[in-house]
Amino acid sequence: MDVLYFAWVRERIGLPKEKVETEAATVNDLVAELSAREDRYAAAFADLSALRVALDQELSDFDASLAGVREVAFFPPMTGG
Repeated sequence: MDVLYFAWVRERIGLPKEKVETEAATVNDLVAELSAREDRYAAAFADLSALRVALDQELSDFDASLAGVREVAFFPPMTGG
């Protein structure tokens, strides 16, 4: 699946997107896999309350299933102004 990173998440990880082969069942499982890779991923996912996730371009929850999902995007909450 494609995993996209936006704003400071992209800055911490150092990539705008990547293809990920995973057996993760949920977004939380994927986050755990990614965080275990390297310190930069662990830093990006250290505080999930500061992140939002979209599955196939629809806002979702971290306990959501990844079954059939082709794209996961991680980004900070949006602010207006």
